Amino acid sequence: MQALKAHVRSGRLVLDEPTNLPEGAEVVMGVIDGDDLDDRDRAALHAALDQGEAELDAGLGLTEEELWKRLRAAR
Repeated sequence: MQALKAHVRSGRLVLDEPTNLPEGAEVVMGVIDGDDLDDRDRAALHAALDQGEAELDAGLGLTEEELWKRLRAAR
């Protein structure tokens, strides 16, 4: 999935960046209107993201291939 950023101009969505999608490609969009996190939950989320980034920097992450292998084995 490719995340694209857009804004509204005259009631139309306009991409803020170039894309390599083919002409006529269908794109499903959703409005992001904040979240329901309180300060404590947001702090926990950011701590978990920081921990994950540190693990990746330390080489503790999985390749996509290994991730799929483990997910299939868990079925």
